[in-house]
Amino acid sequence: MPVDFLIIGQGLAGSLLAWELIQHGCKVVVIDNGRENASQVAAGLINPVTGLRFVKSDDVDDLLPAARQYYSALSKFFRQPFYIEKPMLRLFRSEAELKHAQKRLNDFRYENYLGAVTTSDNVIPFLETPFGFIEQKQTGYLLTRPLLRCLKDFFIARGCYTLAEFDDRDIQLEPSLRWQDISPKQIIFCAGHHASQNRWFSWLPFRPAKGEILTLPPTDELPDKILNYGNWLIPLDNHQVRIGATFDRDNINTDITDTARDYLLAALKQLAPTLKTTLTNQQAGIRPCTQDRNPFLGYHPRHPQIAIFNGFGAKGSLQIPWHSQRFAESLLNNAPRPLSCDIQRYYETHFLG
Repeated sequence: MPVDFLIIGQGLAGSLLAWELIQHGCKVVVIDNGRENASQVAAGLINPVTGLRFVKSDDVDDLLPAARQYYSALSKFFRQPFYIEKPMLRLFRSEAELKHAQKRLNDFRYENYLGAVTTSDNVIPFLETPFGFIEQKQTGYLLTRPLLRCLKDFFIARGCYTLAEFDDRDIQLEPSLRWQDISPKQIIFCAGHHASQNRWFSWLPFRPAKGEILTLPPTDELPDKILNYGNWLIPLDNHQVRIGATFDRDNINTDITDTARDYLLAALKQLAPTLKTTLTNQQAGIRPCTQDRNPFLGYHPRHPQIAIFNGFGAKGSLQIPWHSQRFAESLLNNAPRPLSCDIQRYYETHFLG
């Protein structure tokens, strides 16, 4: 069966890239093993200003409008909401954080993302805020699991989804590119952290990180805002609460642990001492992080018909829409890719093939 693109992985990266290419009239087949992936576990948090020093994410002025427009278009098509805009309260954990925030308020580049600082004298019911807090704007979260479910149904309806275990050793390069009975013009790997064991792209410096999150029962004690207190807390529309996330580079598996559960609950207890913390669910996923924290986009240096679109780490919900549009332009029109993300940056120093 001849197709334009064979996409490996139906996480957020593979799904949005497939969607983008289909909108351009391409014939696409998505291969997925049907198991839960990191995108389904992730909270989908979008936060333009992060870190102890309150730094804007790279290119956020382009990435955020693209993400909002993209998810809005998908919501219109599938007739259900996917991106929930909700302000975030960033609770200061020290005087140093407070000073960093005040410094950013004097920088015009942050005025669309940061509100006023509230001192510790203004108490939020049920929360311990000894150093005060600041409200961050243009934040929210993506309902990743419902979005991926809708996209999967869309792919199935179009006959472009195949449930299968993909083994990259089964790829045939000669006399033409082929996998089983599919003859694509291009194969694109979007399979998350598994790419670190991929024979074609294992030379790329992935740094996968395990993360665990918890879901708690409905509560009316907390404000209807995202809370950032070193960890994050997201109040869902059904009044459930999700908290996370741990960061573990040593144990790359999807096993849930008592250690992570106890850590997250203890941090929440310190923030909200009177909150009841009955556990509803606990999940673990593996973020496809990279050494330089930039995604991996591009073509294999010796086999350009094999490509990768991966490595978005914890910021995939923010980054993938814009990058899927840029990479589609590269695939279809040979448009230049962002230099910071192009895997050519590792050809000389890391390519071992």
